[in-house]
Amino acid sequence: MTQHVTTAPALTDSMPCREWWRDAVIYQVYPRSFADGNGDGMGDLPGITARLPYLRELGVDAVWLSPFYVSPQADAGYDVADYRAVDPVFGTLGDAVDLVREAHALGLRVIVDLVPNHCSDQHEWFRQALREGPTSPLRDRFHFRPGKGDDGELPPNDWESVFGGPAWTRVEDGSWYLHLFAPQQPDFNWDHPAVRDEFRSVLRFWLDLGIDGFRIDVAHGLVKAAGLPDIGHEEQVKLLGGQAVPYFDQDGVHEIYRDWRRILAEYTREEGTERIAVAEAWTPTVERSARYLRPDELHQAFNFEYLTTGWDAAALRAVIDRSLAAMNAVDAPATWVLSNHDVVRHATRFADGDAARGLR
Repeated sequence: MTQHVTTAPALTDSMPCREWWRDAVIYQVYPRSFADGNGDGMGDLPGITARLPYLRELGVDAVWLSPFYVSPQADAGYDVADYRAVDPVFGTLGDAVDLVREAHALGLRVIVDLVPNHCSDQHEWFRQALREGPTSPLRDRFHFRPGKGDDGELPPNDWESVFGGPAWTRVEDGSWYLHLFAPQQPDFNWDHPAVRDEFRSVLRFWLDLGIDGFRIDVAHGLVKAAGLPDIGHEEQVKLLGGQAVPYFDQDGVHEIYRDWRRILAEYTREEGTERIAVAEAWTPTVERSARYLRPDELHQAFNFEYLTTGWDAAALRAVIDRSLAAMNAVDAPATWVLSNHDVVRHATRFADGDAARGLR
């Protein structure tokens, strides 16, 4: 699906470039529910564009857009079928460029969601891998494995999906594929060079259209431990957990982000507007999160330890002190995340003691 559009202009001269992200207020927009621009009952990109002046009046510096790519919507758009196209329910690629242009004219920056850990089972790579069968070279771009048991009837290992149940689904030819989330979201194999090349291209596609940064979904999940070893115990970590597991927060992710930082820096040099990346990285400690923010890696990371701390002055002071110390060690800003689409919103959370930790 290809559309030809005009690139959005760079930011106005009144918007200083230098490390704007260190003290920016970033507002998440969930396109489906934010604003309906055409009266069909569904939020869309033109609806967002029309309300950007309101966000500017609120004092917002940047807008983070949840996924609006072509998707079957098995997981609210986090199952991406085409990373370079806008789902018709939200508008067109031209609407996305118009949004960026209007945001820049208002002095707002635009951050888009990037979903590199997994795609939709309707992504052309995965569909072709299934069509061609076990010998398809495209299967190497995912994690296909034979099952255990006499007839391969058992999953390849004991990993569980964040959404519940095994992290493996069996296909008609008997092999299994890994999905740390929904069965409709096969995980990419980031050891494959084609996967790395594809996402370099996707980054450049959106940077060329004028966006100012990326929020990286499941930034801690791209690289899995060699051999995909069993965990060996029943209590497994979920997305919000804090223990070390072989499918999250592996050291190999940092090589990927060093590569991406070079691309972002290239656009910053050429166009004078600093492009950034923000990690959604659920790690065992804030010190582990800080590793994603070393000077040659990403710019920011969601501070989930702060988000999940209850409405208690002493507890908040402790996590703030730990966060500042960890981030100062890598010359990165600490972020103060109140809520996002994965947790109970803070207005409810802080008003309800039973929801104080903010997890659904």
